[in-house]
Amino acid sequence: MSGDGNQSGRNRKPRTSGGGRPSGNSRSSSDNRGGRPTGHSRGPKTKRGADRFDSRDKYENGERKFGPKKPFSRAEKDEDKTKSFIQRRRFEKISKEVFKDSIRLNKYIANSGICSRREADELITQGLVEVNGKVVTEMGYQVQKTDRVVFDGQNITPEKPVYVLLNKPKGYISTTKDDKARKTVMDLTANASPYRIFPVGRLDRQTTGVILLTNDGHMTKKLTHPSFNMRKIYHVTLDRKLTNDDMRLIGEGIRLEEGVAEVDSISFIEGKPKNEIGIEIHIGWNRVIRRIFQKLGYEVEALDRVMFAGLTKKNIKRGHWRILTEQEVNNLKML
Repeated sequence: MSGDGNQSGRNRKPRTSGGGRPSGNSRSSSDNRGGRPTGHSRGPKTKRGADRFDSRDKYENGERKFGPKKPFSRAEKDEDKTKSFIQRRRFEKISKEVFKDSIRLNKYIANSGICSRREADELITQGLVEVNGKVVTEMGYQVQKTDRVVFDGQNITPEKPVYVLLNKPKGYISTTKDDKARKTVMDLTANASPYRIFPVGRLDRQTTGVILLTNDGHMTKKLTHPSFNMRKIYHVTLDRKLTNDDMRLIGEGIRLEEGVAEVDSISFIEGKPKNEIGIEIHIGWNRVIRRIFQKLGYEVEALDRVMFAGLTKKNIKRGHWRILTEQEVNNLKML
């Protein structure tokens, strides 16, 4: 009897009246009017107000709590526009080395650029390092910010050298601060380094172009000392055309208050009007290029430094900066 009951259950047909629910095995659409679609059949989308909804509706229209889907967009900050992924990695690497309240002596020595940490450990054990006038041989010794560390008779600092190249715009002066509250190049490079950096040399307020900022005092002295004859190339725009005779006089040297202003080379710029001049010079007298042309009756309408010590402003927008590559730093050290 139980067997007959099972058989009759298998032969029983699903009800189709009054919007009833079809059985799980039914695939017939003709007997499914008003019922919920089952299996792989695709019925009309369920509205949001229903107990359940088609997941396709979610993906097509987006989650309601976040609003309609919008194309991905990312607003870039001004500083992001100047720093590529590699530039940000360089900055992050420098930031990790910022001196906190205290630092291990071997790291202090390594950060100063003298040697690696392992080599610094050997220097310490050999008694070659002094802290506040006393020889320290203890491994793991913690150095404070105010401590004075001496190696080989010279004071050392834990700051890693940082080299920042800026494409200076008009209206900024090349000093660390100004008594008249004028804008300085430090305002443009405020986020360029965790350490305090200084401009190498100067560009006057109305002069634009490449300028280097660094915390490397030795490099600064080298790049600004007259004996090193650092090359600087400028793009000069005059108020009128430069004559060939005046160009020859400038090439021979114009006498100014400090002496004869020697020019390494001067020429017209190819494809430009005759009032645009390229001039290479190594002397660093104040406003020297403007005074050279004023001596001959010309006014400099625009002055742009396009190269300094082999560094150019290529791929740096006006008012933006970048950190020098290791190769560029090595090139500066070999000058």
